[in-house]
Amino acid sequence: MNKIVVSLTALTVAASGLVGCANMSETQRDTSIGAGIGAVTGAVIGRATAGGNKTKSTATGAAVGAAIGAAGGYLWSQNMQKQKAEMEQATAGTGIGVSQTADNQLKVDIPSDISFDTGRYDIKPNMRPVLDSLANSLNQHPVTTISIVGHTDSTGTDAINNPLSVNRAAAVRDYLVARGVSSQRIAIDGRGSRQPIADNATASGRAMNRRVEIFVAETAR
Repeated sequence: MNKIVVSLTALTVAASGLVGCANMSETQRDTSIGAGIGAVTGAVIGRATAGGNKTKSTATGAAVGAAIGAAGGYLWSQNMQKQKAEMEQATAGTGIGVSQTADNQLKVDIPSDISFDTGRYDIKPNMRPVLDSLANSLNQHPVTTISIVGHTDSTGTDAINNPLSVNRAAAVRDYLVARGVSSQRIAIDGRGSRQPIADNATASGRAMNRRVEIFVAETAR
């Protein structure tokens, strides 16, 4: 067990150390870091799920994880930083959250008072200027991809909430497409009430859970 811990620690340190390599491009650094982190994750999974040969399972898991991590790395480039600044300016004072995720995606978190009323998926008028600004930014940065995730509060059953959350994501997608964003760049998903960020026992908590999250990513090439 101690050898495994040391090996995983070494992989993590090695991956992190690549950030400072002067001779590597930003894409190479991000891809290498993704591979390192993927290797660590894969090794842990392989070790945890191993049968009799834990050493072999750990090595296999590390190799698979490295490949996945390298392929799925995201860049945080000057273009991404520019988009973040544009959205921060466009949403200032609205209550919309704009942030950089741990895996270098731009996240736009739109709460219920701007996005959707209870049980509905039609876009509210005060959400339209925000989506107009987002569409304009996305059209200026065509190399990015967009994931839109809809959420509901716990009011109602899964049979209602699951399609409602998908319909909310689809409504945002359709609005962006109508403003020139290619539908091929956009993926949608609905999580129903499964991923609350606040207590559904209160009205204010339910309002926070009724939201749409938009993720913009520039894939490492």
